[in-house]
Amino acid sequence: MFKTTERFCFFILTVVFFCTTLLTSSVSAAATKPLRITTSFYPMYIAALNLTKGVQGIEVRNLTKPMTGCLHDYNSTTDDMKQLAKTDIFIVNGAGMESFLDKVIKQKPDIKIISASDGIQTLKDSTGENPHVWVSISLHIKQIRIISSRLAALDPTNRREYNKNADIYVVKLEKLRSEMIAGLKGIKTRDIITLHEAFPYFAKEFGLNVVAVIEREPGSEPNAREMASTINLVRKTRVKAMFAEPQYPSKAAQTVTRETDAKLYILDPVVTGPMKDDAYIEIMKKNLRQLQKALN
Repeated sequence: MFKTTERFCFFILTVVFFCTTLLTSSVSAAATKPLRITTSFYPMYIAALNLTKGVQGIEVRNLTKPMTGCLHDYNSTTDDMKQLAKTDIFIVNGAGMESFLDKVIKQKPDIKIISASDGIQTLKDSTGENPHVWVSISLHIKQIRIISSRLAALDPTNRREYNKNADIYVVKLEKLRSEMIAGLKGIKTRDIITLHEAFPYFAKEFGLNVVAVIEREPGSEPNAREMASTINLVRKTRVKAMFAEPQYPSKAAQTVTRETDAKLYILDPVVTGPMKDDAYIEIMKKNLRQLQKALN
C-alpha cells in the first residue's frame, strides 16, 4: 500500500512539474515576443532609433528602401503590406507625405498608427499642405515628443525609457539648432533658390529667403516657359546660391547655373543616409557648412 501511494505521489509530482514547465515556457515565449515597430521612411526611422535605444523587446524596421527619398508618389508594394501585416505600431510623418496610408488602414484597420505631425501647424503652398515638417529642427523636436508620447501610451511598460530617450535626443537637437543659428548669423546674403519644395520650414527657421523653386516635385522638370521665367528671375534678383539635393540630380538646375551667375550647392532634406541614430544631426551639420560656403 505504501509503495502504491509513493508511486502515485511521484506520478502527481511529475505531472505538476511538466505542466509548470510548459506553462512557464509559454509565458516566457509570450513575454519575449518583440514589439514590432515599422517606420514609413528615413527620417522617421532615425527618430525611432533614438527613441527606442536600449529598450528591451523592441524591433524597429523601415518600410521603404534606404534610397527611396520623399514619398510623394510612392505606391506601397506587396512586400510592404506583408511587412505591415506583422507590424504592431506604424510610425509615419503624416501631413500628407504617405499617400498610401489610406490603403494601409483599409487593409489593416487594427494597426496602431503614430502620425508625427499631428497637431503641428503646417505650411501651405500652391500644391496644398507641405509635409516636409522634419526639415525644421524645431518642428522635428515636436515630432520627437509626439512620437515618444504615443509610444508611451501604446507601450506603457517602457514609458520611462521612451521619455528618457526623448529628453536625451531633444537636448542634442536643441544644441544642433543653436549651432546652426550661430553659424548662420553672419552670412552675407539669405536669398537662395532650391530644387523643390523641401525647405520652406528650414528657411523659415533660419531666416532664409527662398526666391524660387525650380521643380515643385522631384523629377518634374519645368517646361520651357517655366525655365525661362526662372532664369530671368535669377538674373533679376542676382541670387548666387542654388541648392540641389543629393537624392535628386536635376538637369534644370544645371541649365539655370549655365545661363546665370548662380553656383550650384547641395542641401540635404534628410530623406536618405546612413542607418544610424546620429545621422540627422550629421546631415544637418553638413547643410550648415554648405550654407556658410554658399552664402558668404
